Amino acid sequence: MAHQQQISLPAKLINGGIAGIVGVTCVFPIDLVKTRLQNQRQGQQVYKNMMDCLVKTVRSEGYFGMYRGAAVNLTLVTPEKAIKLAANDFFRQHLNKNGQGLTVFKEMLAGCGAGMCQVVITTPMEMLKIQLQDAGRLVAQQRKPAIMSATKLVATNTVLSRSYNVGPSPTVRAVSATQIARELLHTHGIQGLYKGLGATLMRDVPFSIVYFPLFAHFNRLGQPSQDESSPFYWAFLSGCLAGSTAAVAVNPCDVVKTRLQSLNKGATEESYSGVVDCISKILRKEGPSAFLKGAGCRALVIAPLFGIAQVMYFVGIGEFILDQSPLNYLFS
Repeated sequence: MAHQQQISLPAKLINGGIAGIVGVTCVFPIDLVKTRLQNQRQGQQVYKNMMDCLVKTVRSEGYFGMYRGAAVNLTLVTPEKAIKLAANDFFRQHLNKNGQGLTVFKEMLAGCGAGMCQVVITTPMEMLKIQLQDAGRLVAQQRKPAIMSATKLVATNTVLSRSYNVGPSPTVRAVSATQIARELLHTHGIQGLYKGLGATLMRDVPFSIVYFPLFAHFNRLGQPSQDESSPFYWAFLSGCLAGSTAAVAVNPCDVVKTRLQSLNKGATEESYSGVVDCISKILRKEGPSAFLKGAGCRALVIAPLFGIAQVMYFVGIGEFILDQSPLNYLFS
């Protein structure tokens, strides 16, 4: 396998893209659970925990209900992961021009740059995904007798309101991410898709600052020598451990981002004017523990997602594909 520094940019993009698709397919149901748990308010809990949410989702929405919103991720995760991994490697190479290795500060700086680059894709992807993921929670909330009278769906635009049948027996109708995107563009312009950009930066930049240096440290521990790469299983374990650690560390920011990007709310669920307003209302009404909602789910999502990404990246699937493809002549 080629040494990491010799991997071409097209190969990095392919590695990141394939890793993203495989990872999302494996862990998306847990990501859906994370979104629904984070959006629950006190007194309106539909789900007790992760397993309860998964069971109720399958019962009410079927197996494919667990993959509501997955199409958005599968479409956009390729450019997102490609940008994240390639940008981090780009910054690392430019910060290591003297060839003497990177200090922890420079590793964090490279991670910061990668996190800032990826939000161009991440913010609209998360915006659309969350609307689709949270639809079932709101319908289940309306069905719950204890809170039925106090809950009424509040939708901020016509397409989102058409995704619900708000009556005696509320159900979820099919609404696509494309429809939501068109409506947001029509009513709010491009900024409609980038609602929660500040919160996304708050989450993804610190995540990358923690993840990439931590992964680099763990991965070095498994290298037989400085000139050899670590085994693929060590890269996987390093990605899992670094990813889950970073995910839990920034979970409070993820809760804020989820709340800000959720356009549909129950009538008794408060709206937020911005990051500071969201943080203060959550602290006042739900307490500090609310910022840890979905932390376990997020760790379970991110660990294999980044473990798979690093295996693809270091094993060199992208290089193999390019070597077998006529496109190799374009990049050689």
